[in-house]
Amino acid sequence: MSHAKRVAVTVPAGPKLEHTLARLKWAEDNGVPDAWFSDSGAPDTLTQIAALAHHTTKLRIGVAVTPVYTRSPSVLAASANVISQLLPGRFIMGLGSSSQTIMGQWNGIPLDKPLTRVKETTQLVRLMLTGAKTEFSGTTVRSHGYRQAPAENPPPIYVGCLRPNMIEMAAEVGDGVIFNLWPKSALPKMIEHVKIGAARAGKDWQQVEVVNRAMVLVTDDKEYGRNLFRAAFAPYYATPVYNSFLAWAGHEEAAATIREGWAAKDRNKTAGALSDALIDEIGIIGSADEVRERIREDAAGGVHTSIIAPLAGKPEDLQRTFDAFAGKNFRF
Repeated sequence: MSHAKRVAVTVPAGPKLEHTLARLKWAEDNGVPDAWFSDSGAPDTLTQIAALAHHTTKLRIGVAVTPVYTRSPSVLAASANVISQLLPGRFIMGLGSSSQTIMGQWNGIPLDKPLTRVKETTQLVRLMLTGAKTEFSGTTVRSHGYRQAPAENPPPIYVGCLRPNMIEMAAEVGDGVIFNLWPKSALPKMIEHVKIGAARAGKDWQQVEVVNRAMVLVTDDKEYGRNLFRAAFAPYYATPVYNSFLAWAGHEEAAATIREGWAAKDRNKTAGALSDALIDEIGIIGSADEVRERIREDAAGGVHTSIIAPLAGKPEDLQRTFDAFAGKNFRF
């Protein structure tokens, strides 16, 4: 049986715990079943989940995604064990490689062998959660003689992925896959690689949950929304991992222009490579009815859980966007 179709709010809601708590409470009170945290820096995501878990009663809470380079497998497994006690059956650990900017520039950590590092970390964390004594010699991570108390409710582990090899690995070793910032024309071939990876592990691909972080804005001014998207995500597509993904997704010319503009420190050229048509393929901008229909289209194409991540704008824009997906306003 395939996974149910769901929507989620994105968190954190800012640097203060009180604001994130308010969003979690809003989601529970308004029939939104999930909340998914990003994890790129401060405020620390796993600490926030542990701090706020007891304020929730129904929400499924996931992480999309914790970088595998900034915490060792034993620390990840120890954190997951604690959080799974606080949220039994309601926590999903998301792991991924992150990007060159976040790892290399922010943290001074080389983004070496990302596919292997994510795969081996996922395997090792899952082993540690069973309470088994480790005897693991990977290419990128190793552990010998470590043991922690087994998790009574070990959380599923989902893996962030973009291009074919990473998608296939994520579907092979993960319980779910996490997508981000894809043009809608790329979704069919991304799902095909989910199928390939699941088959490699002898799994029914429909049991692999597909989670997507959707960049959404309910607005009457699409040009305003597109400009917000350009400002926020042109730098993303300048990083090697996202630039290569954009080219693979069929937008080689835009990817090349972004690379050239970024190298020349030409912000107008970099942002201008994201045409209105391309933004409309990636972002979800428009009336409440328009954005709801696009989320339904994504669900029909294979996405199980859509994280509603409002484009940065005015507070009223953010709330209007979330309101469009309150339980009373939205059904698949």
